[in-house]
Amino acid sequence: MAALKKTLIAAAVAAVAAFFGHYGAEDITILKDGLAFLSTGLHDYLGLPSFSNEPGKMYVLDLLHPKPTPVELQIKGELDLSSFNPHGISVYTNEADDSIYLFVVNHPQQKSQVEIFRFVGEDTLVHLKTVAHPLLISVNDIIAEVREAAGGIQSGNGINISPDKRYIYVSDILDHEVDVFERLDGEQLVYIKSVPVGTLCDNIEVDHMTGDVWLCCHPDATKLSSFDPKDPPGSEIIKIKNIVSDQPVVTLEYGDDGHELMGSTVAAPYEGKLLIGTIFHKALYCALK
Repeated sequence: MAALKKTLIAAAVAAVAAFFGHYGAEDITILKDGLAFLSTGLHDYLGLPSFSNEPGKMYVLDLLHPKPTPVELQIKGELDLSSFNPHGISVYTNEADDSIYLFVVNHPQQKSQVEIFRFVGEDTLVHLKTVAHPLLISVNDIIAEVREAAGGIQSGNGINISPDKRYIYVSDILDHEVDVFERLDGEQLVYIKSVPVGTLCDNIEVDHMTGDVWLCCHPDATKLSSFDPKDPPGSEIIKIKNIVSDQPVVTLEYGDDGHELMGSTVAAPYEGKLLIGTIFHKALYCALK
């Protein structure tokens, strides 16, 4: 793993298209039907670099279309769009009526709160409510419940759930590992294990078919806080197979020194394709080799 990381390869991933140049797509999540939601335009947050002070936007991308193109989502309701600053996102589908709800971490005036939307039609989000809570401090990602379910995590940067809803995965960015928790009755979480990955993990996505865990990582976080275009922050994508087993397999699927992709934050797989997002640079739509 360590030797592979030094080579900064891109052998497993081939870029097909790029979106959102110098605007970023900090988080991406994909439904089973190939519909991808993207949060873009994160700025003025925790000293991270940004190239635009415009309000953030949400997009949808149909990966089943022959030529997928991002479509801006129209936001209806009482949300103050002038201060909309979206970060992590999560999608919930109500199996009773197939209605789709989008949970979005928002940082207006550098605060942390969660906006809940209902996805309507093909290009509209209806804002339902804002959730604020004392536990919502410097929130990055979400799977939609506001209470302390697990403690002792140095810096939980990304979070996601296994396809069978049994396990919760949390990226502990400071400890360079992914923590695995099992869900019990009453929504209690029990710590199971930690999987070391040797790099600073950001958001987590899970392949809905294989259960593989995909992580976007920062090989050198200091390059994010002190941005230098001549020596930009690099990007890494790591995949973990069989994460709950006694022998999880950790592989580097993509690595770049920042000249192709700066500051990657999310890698969302879907049936041989991969969407890669960044804090402020761009998003790549890729084919997995």
